[in-house]
Amino acid sequence: MNVQTAIDPINDLVEQAKRVLPGGSFGNMPAEVILREGKAGRIWDEAGREYVDFLLGSGPMFIGHAHPEVTAAVQAQVPLGTTYFGNNRHGIALAEAICDAVPCADQVRFVCSGTEADLYAMRAARAFRKRDKILKFEGGYHGMSDYALMSLAPKRPGNFPRPTPDSAGIPKSVQDEMLVAAFNDIDMVESLIEEQKDELAGVIVEPFQRLIPPRPGFLQALRAVTAKHDIPLIFDEVVTGFRFAYGGAQEYYGVTPDLCSLGKIVGGGFALAAIAGRADIMKHFDRLAMTDEDYIFQVGTLSGNPVAAVAGLATLEVLKRPGTYEQVFATGRELMTALSELLKKAGVKAQVIGEPPLFDVVFTDQPIKDYRDTLKGDAAIAKRFNQLLRARGIMKGESKYYVSLAHTRADIDHTIGAWSDALKELTAGTT
Repeated sequence: MNVQTAIDPINDLVEQAKRVLPGGSFGNMPAEVILREGKAGRIWDEAGREYVDFLLGSGPMFIGHAHPEVTAAVQAQVPLGTTYFGNNRHGIALAEAICDAVPCADQVRFVCSGTEADLYAMRAARAFRKRDKILKFEGGYHGMSDYALMSLAPKRPGNFPRPTPDSAGIPKSVQDEMLVAAFNDIDMVESLIEEQKDELAGVIVEPFQRLIPPRPGFLQALRAVTAKHDIPLIFDEVVTGFRFAYGGAQEYYGVTPDLCSLGKIVGGGFALAAIAGRADIMKHFDRLAMTDEDYIFQVGTLSGNPVAAVAGLATLEVLKRPGTYEQVFATGRELMTALSELLKKAGVKAQVIGEPPLFDVVFTDQPIKDYRDTLKGDAAIAKRFNQLLRARGIMKGESKYYVSLAHTRADIDHTIGAWSDALKELTAGTT
């Protein structure tokens, strides 16, 4: 086990960060996590400590850090310029690749972040329907906009369908434009949509909500009720796009929305995201096709920039190869099975939830079907377990193991050993 010492170079960096950054961090990870480099399925911090990386930059490094084909594509582009503001052939080619891969995608509009993609997807639904309200699901993450930060992670959930703001600085009026339902509760959703159908602009959902898979038939029923009333259904596929299948969660679960947001993997680790969907909705981004009152004004300095576009294209080329997804799913299944067995052997009340490319453990023996069920988990034990794992060379976020194509047999074995050792320390004195 590596132990941080007084001469650890990270200490000085932490102190520097605390002087110039609120909380000493970028807002993503604890201040003491200062990372230096990544290669394939591993990452190193500024003290030189090596970790099996299940953080993966919060998901985008699906084929591994510094993949040679992505690196070569970027290195070839950089001397030609990094952004032009105008169209470029690489961005056009990436848009075509997305349209070929994603079932709902007739057309694509590029932005730089998942937050922007979700924000514009909701705006497109409003423009198309000429209505204001959006229905989302409690616990669903759709970026950092005012609208998205409604009932993302309420510590004291209120009564449905009234949302709860998750951040300071959000106008109170935003609450009136959002409705909230429970994920996997189709009866509630159908009732809300029937009641609010004349005011609803759209419904936005993570088809796989954070770590919670949809119950059989839930997405199909959601698709049916939104289609019945011509209400656009938006899949937030920033996380699941190109991760669960080449066509994303909509291919994996067999349900096609009207719009989707994409990010993370599609940019190959660079700042690129997208809104994709039906041509009749996407045309609201076309100034020449719409009247002034129906046109969605959207520009972005780095949208579709050639560096991110070539990185995304190179990543998709790797993902199209035979056996890619089979390998990722096999790795994820082995890890999920091993962790479940170790928890059971240790006598710990917990369950491993998710899908093979994306999972975690929740320390409860109660069933988990929606956000409120996740609150039953013992957060203190989860935090302690993550700390023990980091000390044993496992890098992950507060929640989620992101599995990559680059994780090797050695990475799997190291991880299983770290779990076993950490559980022994976690349960010491409790049995």
